[in-house]
Amino acid sequence: MKKKYSILFVLLLTLGMLLVACGGAAPEEAAPAEEAAAEQVAPTEEAAMEEAAPTEEAAMEEAAPTEEAVMEEAPAEEMADEVTLRWRTRPDNQAEIDVYQSISDQLTEQLEGITLEYEAGGSETSSYQDVLKTELAAGTAPDVFWIPGTDVADFANRGLIMDLREMADATEGYSDDAFYAGPMFHLTYNPETGNSSETLWGIPRDVSAFALYLNLDLLAESGAPDPRELAANGEWNWDSFVEVASAINGLGDDIFGYGQNAWWGPYGYWINSAGGGFFNEDRTACALDTQESLAGLEFEQRIYQEFDVAVPYGEDSEPPFLAGKVGMFQNGRWATPGTRSSANFNWDVVELPDGPAGPSNWLFWGAYVVNANTENPEAAWELVQELTAAEVQGQIAELGANVPSRVSQEALDAFLTFTPPENNQAFLNGLANNPQTEGPLWAGNWPEYDAIMGPAVASVLNGETSIDDYAASICNEANKAFNQ
Repeated sequence: MKKKYSILFVLLLTLGMLLVACGGAAPEEAAPAEEAAAEQVAPTEEAAMEEAAPTEEAAMEEAAPTEEAVMEEAPAEEMADEVTLRWRTRPDNQAEIDVYQSISDQLTEQLEGITLEYEAGGSETSSYQDVLKTELAAGTAPDVFWIPGTDVADFANRGLIMDLREMADATEGYSDDAFYAGPMFHLTYNPETGNSSETLWGIPRDVSAFALYLNLDLLAESGAPDPRELAANGEWNWDSFVEVASAINGLGDDIFGYGQNAWWGPYGYWINSAGGGFFNEDRTACALDTQESLAGLEFEQRIYQEFDVAVPYGEDSEPPFLAGKVGMFQNGRWATPGTRSSANFNWDVVELPDGPAGPSNWLFWGAYVVNANTENPEAAWELVQELTAAEVQGQIAELGANVPSRVSQEALDAFLTFTPPENNQAFLNGLANNPQTEGPLWAGNWPEYDAIMGPAVASVLNGETSIDDYAASICNEANKAFNQ
């Protein structure tokens, strides 16, 4: 029995070993599958690496042109910092336009990051200002422009021009005192406080005074006394003026002893010289009907209606003067360039004759101002400073168009060298001898006042209205232009 059990045990043991052997084959057979999986994984990782490499290179290649493009675009960004400024004046003639264009070109070369575009205003009348107002309302006006002194308050009160005071105070070397005090009073006037020196509406480009432009050939032919000698001897007054004008006027029906143009400046001289004026002392009401103002206008009326020695009032006196047909032509320094280029006769200038109140004249001026809505206020302020620099003013003065607005003796001495005319001192005398400063109406509206006054005066000078009728109504009408 034991032997049977032994044989049976051996057989069972052998069978168990076989089963164990068969069961252990499973891990050995799995190896090829793992190797295959590994082989499949390996190319996938390599492929991923191979694919990743060109992607990174491609990204680098794509990044490189982007950086180059940025570098190429850098000048464009720099160009974006370049400022273009438009500026405008109201020139009297082509010679003056050419000088301003030359100055604009020079300053474009000098001013870093600023390109200038000069525009010549197309009208010598108040429509020049009207065009500016229309453009300012439409947003198409220049950044910097010149306006007459009479219009500063109107533009400032309308909010059309910028107060430059803050920028001026921060500018080293700038001083209000460098310019004539008369214009600066108005350019620094604060309408909210009634005080001067608190604002800065602009800088005066120029100043001027009236003179009489003389046709020396007609003067010699007439045998009349030379007004320059009369002035030097203190004998040049309204009576001697009529004597000289009458003598020249007698040379022929097409010759006139005197001529002036129809605007407030010429007739204002006769009113001022008699001791009158357009306004009361604080410029808050009409003074055209005072005894002195009426005396000046009455004398001027006699020049046209009684003495009959003048180009008919309302006609432009400059063309006949340049044609050699007018002996004495009243105008400002701005008439010099045209006379230099067009007059085919000997000519010079003399100061205006003294009136009952003594010597008198106008201190005319205009200013460069900045558009209140300019996109480049700092650059515009820089341009205004350059346009009123001594060197630039010297170039304009050499042309003959005006007198420098700077009060330095060097500027005045240089002005005297710019000939013809020989007697440049006549203009400086006009600025020194009791001139009435052209000025705006801060308490009223100058364009409205001028629109009432001008036609009324013209009616008197043309003999259509008597002095008494004029006096009875003029200030009732003109006072409507003041703030009520």
